[in-house]
Amino acid sequence: MKQGFRQCMAWLHTWAGLIPGWILFAVFLTGTAAYWRGEITAWSRPEMRMTDNGPEAAAMAIRELQRIAPDSPSWFIGLPTESDPLLRLLWRAPGERRFRDSVLDPTTGRVAEGGETRGGEFFYRFHFELHMQPIWGRWVVGICAMAMLVAIISGVITHRRIFADFFTFRPGKAAHRSWLDAHNVLAVLSLPYHLMITYTGLLTLMVMYMPWGMQAAYGNDQRAFFAEALGFSSPERPARRPGELTDIAPLVAEAIRRWPEAGVRRISVSNPGDANAGIVLGRGDRHDLAIRRQELVFAGTTGELRAATGNSRPAAMTVGVGYGLHFARFEMPFLHFLFFLSGLAGTAMVGTGLVMWVAKRLPKKNETRHFGIRLVEMLNMGTVFGLPMAMFGFFWANRLLPAVMEQRAQWEIKVFFAIWAVTYLHAAFRPGRRGWAEQAVVIAALCLLLPVVNALTTRFNLGHTLMAGDWLMAGMDIGFLCFGLFFAWAARKLWRLPAPVAKPARAGRLRESEA
Repeated sequence: MKQGFRQCMAWLHTWAGLIPGWILFAVFLTGTAAYWRGEITAWSRPEMRMTDNGPEAAAMAIRELQRIAPDSPSWFIGLPTESDPLLRLLWRAPGERRFRDSVLDPTTGRVAEGGETRGGEFFYRFHFELHMQPIWGRWVVGICAMAMLVAIISGVITHRRIFADFFTFRPGKAAHRSWLDAHNVLAVLSLPYHLMITYTGLLTLMVMYMPWGMQAAYGNDQRAFFAEALGFSSPERPARRPGELTDIAPLVAEAIRRWPEAGVRRISVSNPGDANAGIVLGRGDRHDLAIRRQELVFAGTTGELRAATGNSRPAAMTVGVGYGLHFARFEMPFLHFLFFLSGLAGTAMVGTGLVMWVAKRLPKKNETRHFGIRLVEMLNMGTVFGLPMAMFGFFWANRLLPAVMEQRAQWEIKVFFAIWAVTYLHAAFRPGRRGWAEQAVVIAALCLLLPVVNALTTRFNLGHTLMAGDWLMAGMDIGFLCFGLFFAWAARKLWRLPAPVAKPARAGRLRESEA
C-alpha cells in the first residue's frame, strides 16, 4: 500500500460520496420535505381540513365507503391529526391490486371532487422510490444509503481535526477551501443525525435487503413474522355470507378510552358486508418517540373485542424507536423542527461535497474544462439548484392547474419533472457562476411569489391566517418566504463574486485539503 490509511480513506470518502451523491442529495432533500408530509398535503387541499378525529369522523368515513365501495374486500381510513388534518379513504376494488384513495369533504361527508393532488405523499414516496417501480427504486436508494454510510465513516476517519473543523469557516479563501470548510462544518454539526438517519433508513427496509434470517425461521410466511415481531393482526377469511357492519362509533370511543393521549390514527375493515367482517383500530403515534404497533381487533358484525395486539418486547421496541427516529411522526414541535434543520444540514452537506469536487479540480486560467468536469458541474447545478426549483414549481402547479382536471395529480408531477429537466439543459449551456446565479434568481422568485399566488387562488392569505392563528397555512407561507430570501442572498453572492481561478496545489497541500 503506497498511501497511508488516512489517504485511502480520503479516496474512499471522495468517490463513495460523488458517485451516488446526486441521488443522495435528492433523497435527503425530499426526505426532509417529507417531515412536513401531512402539512404539505393539507396546504395542497386547504378546504378539506377537519378537526374532528373521533367517533363521528370515523362513522362519516364508513358511511361514504359503504356508498362508493360496498363490494371492496378491504377499506382503510386515516383519521385526521394536528399535523395531517385530512380524513383519508383507501379502498381496493374487487380484482384490483392497487388501492384507490381520496379525501373526505368535511362539509358534505362525500368524497372530495376536484383538487386532486399527491401533495406531500409525492415527496415522501420519491424519497425512497425515486418515482420508479417500488422494488427497483428502493434497491437503488438502499445501495446509495449504504454508500452514504461508508462515506460518513470514512469521512470521520479522514478528519484529523474534527473539533477544529466545527469552528472553522473561511469564505474569503480559495473556492475549494471555502467549500471544504462549509462541508466540514455541516458534516460535524449534524454528524449524529447523519449516522442515525442513514442507518435507520436501511433499517426500515431490512426485510427486503436481508430477508434470510426471517426466511430461515418463518419460511415464506412473512405475515407470521410481522404478527409475532411487530404485533400485526391477520384478517379473517370471508364467510361468503352477507352481514351488516356494526356501528363504528362505540368502537372508536372504546379505543380512545384505552389510548387517551395517542388516540386512533388508522382504521381497517376487512370483508365489509360479509358475516365474517373484521374491524381493526390502530393506535396513533402522537407523543411517542417510538412507533408502537398496537391494535384493537373487533368482530365486524357484533362489535365484540377479539384481541388487543402489540409487542413491547425489547427487540420490537428497538425497531419501533428506529422507525420513530426515521419517520419523525411524533408531534413535538421543537424536536420536529430540529429534525427538519438537521435534514437541511444533511442536504447541504451532500451538496457542498459535490460542488467541492469540482472546485478542487478547476483548470488554471485560460485552460478549458474537460468533458468530465463540465459533466459533473452540469449534474451538480441541475441537482443542487434544479431539484429545489422543481419542488417549488410543484407547489405552483398545485395552485395554478384547474381544480377539475383529468389526472390532475399526475400533471403536477409532470410539471415537477419538466422543470427539473429544463434546469439540467440550462446548466449544460450556462456553466459556471452565472448559471448558478441565474437558477438561484428563479428559485428566489418562485418562493417569494408563492404566498402571493396562494392569496390570489385561495382565501388563505398570510394576513388572514396569521390573524386567525392558522399556523399550518401561515407556516407554509413563511417557510416559502424564508427559502426565497436565502436563495436571493445566494444569487447576490454568486452574481458579485468573480470567476474562480484555481492555483496549482502541491501534493502535500492537496492531501491536507482532502483531510
